[in-house]
Amino acid sequence: MNKQVSARPPKKPRDLVDGVLLLDKPVGLSSNDALIKAKRVLNAKKAGHTGTLDPFATGLLPLCFGEATKFSQDLLEADKTYEATVHLGIVTTTGDTEGEAVETREVDVTPEQIEAALARFRGPINQVPPMYSALKRDGKALYEYAREGIVLEREARPVTIHALSLVEYAAPFLKIRVTCSKGTYVRVLGEDIGAALGCGAHLNALRRIEVGALDVTGMITLDALLAHPDPLSLLRPVDALLSTFPSVELTAELAKRFLQGQRLALGKEAIEVPQQQGRVRIYHDGRLLGTGQLGEYAILAPERLISTAP
Repeated sequence: MNKQVSARPPKKPRDLVDGVLLLDKPVGLSSNDALIKAKRVLNAKKAGHTGTLDPFATGLLPLCFGEATKFSQDLLEADKTYEATVHLGIVTTTGDTEGEAVETREVDVTPEQIEAALARFRGPINQVPPMYSALKRDGKALYEYAREGIVLEREARPVTIHALSLVEYAAPFLKIRVTCSKGTYVRVLGEDIGAALGCGAHLNALRRIEVGALDVTGMITLDALLAHPDPLSLLRPVDALLSTFPSVELTAELAKRFLQGQRLALGKEAIEVPQQQGRVRIYHDGRLLGTGQLGEYAILAPERLISTAP
């Protein structure tokens, strides 16, 4: 007798969802796993994040959906602000709580010594990437070598610490706030501060609070997102990623030509044109059309276009 195999119900088709979600990533979850969960809740067809947070880190993880993914690179390039707790006196294999302790020293430092140490790391510095990182060598991530007990030579890379301040010190814990350029490893910064103080250190906690012009205002936890009756209402518009760029408002005719990829000479036909040159966001009738480069003589070159624009 043949067994009857029940057919699986067809998968629900993904929706075309456009916008930005400010997620408060929980500890213990990778950025990619957080993105997958949020994408499933929103039933979104296309999604991406704007720079990873380590699993032990928490805080602001802007997630881009649909047309917003075209502009996610801007946040990858943007400065970021973190609050970090540095545990003085203990060095770990990974520079954070996920590694094993390899060295323990006595902590006997003063607030004055801490301020002097922090001053050494403000401004342009060279930083050696950690072995426990996703950087690749010969097609293989550095953390894969590290897990095999292999330590490779890494060249120091230039980064910039725009701001570094002491928030609180209660030995052996040192809480700092840092605003830094892309490519900065706050784990390494914590280790280097510990080395400068002569006692070693690792990061006990790390929380991101700003990415470019975005901050924690309106940020939502994953649990709250899962329980929300209308999660789509939490999305910010696509141009939330572009708020730092001047805007250009085009007439209907210029908007049509812009969406066809034509370079435009913005004269009297344009409704609103900024004075400064550089990257701009383009609108018609209050709707975002994309971004462009505004050059000399008010020449506008299309850059990235919104495919759902009218």
